[in-house]
Order: sequence, then structure tokens, then C-alpha cells
Amino acid sequence: MTTAEGPTIADALQLLGQSDTVEFKLTVPDTDQRSSVAALGMDPLEAEVRQAVFFDTPDLALDRAGVVVRARRVTRGGDVVVKLRPLEPSTLPKKLRKMPGFGVEVDAMPGKIVCSGTLKAPADNEAIRRVMVGKRALAKLLTPEQQALFAANAPEGLDLNSLIPLGPINLLKLKFTPRGYSRRMVAEMWFFPNGSRILELSTKCAPADAFQVAAEARRYLAEVGVELGDEQQTKTRTALEYFSTI
Repeated sequence: MTTAEGPTIADALQLLGQSDTVEFKLTVPDTDQRSSVAALGMDPLEAEVRQAVFFDTPDLALDRAGVVVRARRVTRGGDVVVKLRPLEPSTLPKKLRKMPGFGVEVDAMPGKIVCSGTLKAPADNEAIRRVMVGKRALAKLLTPEQQALFAANAPEGLDLNSLIPLGPINLLKLKFTPRGYSRRMVAEMWFFPNGSRILELSTKCAPADAFQVAAEARRYLAEVGVELGDEQQTKTRTALEYFSTI
């Protein structure tokens, strides 16, 4: 169960015991992004340019059902995912749990723990672009396994042809090792059409190392003066809410 203060230790231990990886995510307030980039020694020229697009109905019916469909265009080759979130790992069929390309991950943010299951497959950048502009059916972008996962979890009567592209959104992704910190981090800067930005810092680890890594990361960021946002919301949630209103 969770309390008013957030998830309990029992919540965390139960999810960690059933997950493949843990990713700690922290969003930096817009007013502190420039100073945080400098404090961590990030070089924007080393970042990779990406483009992401989500697929849902205008009223986000798919999101409300706990299903996310997303495609990413990346220089070295894109990908497409069907994600279930939030997820109780114990309810997953064994066949899905063992399927190549499927993984269970716990996203941990201050005061929030969310477990998700993701089925990922490579996708051609041009094929993704054609889907975004309506010249190719979304179903042709997904593998048969992804289509089956979607059909089993989407709301009744909602098929892939009912979804519209939400986005795209341009972003920069940087993998780096901060000064004075031994673990690799990932920084993602998402640029919204209205000029707003999201800067998310994250690091992954094995479930067994979760509590130690979380404590070390928060301590390090505090020491170098990185201010963390009080409102911690996933990039996906922010992007869906933004693009569904324009």
C-alpha cells in the first residue's frame, strides 16, 4: 500500500523483487536547468538528437487504460514500444515475461514508484515518419507480438486505427559520468513547441542495488547543488497531456 507520504518500503521491496531493472528519475526545475548542466559537467555537443511520438486518442483513452504506444526516431535506428503502466508483475503471463524484447522496470522518483512492462522492437526511421504524417498505418510499425499485447490490454472497441500521433517532440539525450560520481547517468532534455523544457536525470541499476544507488545519487546531486523539482512527473505523462490539448 501507499501512504500520504508516498510508497512504503514494503511496496518498493515487492516490486523490486519482481523487476529486471530499476531506473531512478529526477526532474530539474526549469529555473535551475542551466546551473545543473554546468554543475554536472554536461557537454551538449556530445548529446544524441532524437524525436519521439506517442499514439493515443484525443482524450487519452489508451493512457487511462494503462497502455502507452511510442515510437522514437534515432540517428542509428529507431524503435517502437508498447508499454503497460502501472503494472503488477505477478499478473503477467509467463509467455510474455519470457518474450525477447520484453522487460519489467521500476521507475523510482521522489515520493513515487511506478512499475512498467515494455515490449520493444526496432523500427525504421522513415517508416516512423510516414506513420506520423498519415502515409502508413500504425499497425504496420508494430510487430505481431506488440499488436497482440496492445489488443489484450487496450479498452474494448479501441484498435490501432483509432489512435492519432501526439507529437513529435524533439529531445537531446546524453549519457555521461558526472564529475566526482562513479556511476553513469543519462540526461534527457525535451523541448516542447511552446518553449518549455523538461530536464530529467536518471541512472539505472540492478534491483539488488536499488537502495544504495538511490541514496548515493541523491547525496551526490545535493552536494553539487542540483535542485530537484518538487513536482515529479514522467516525461510521458507531461508529453501526453501537452499534445492532447493542441
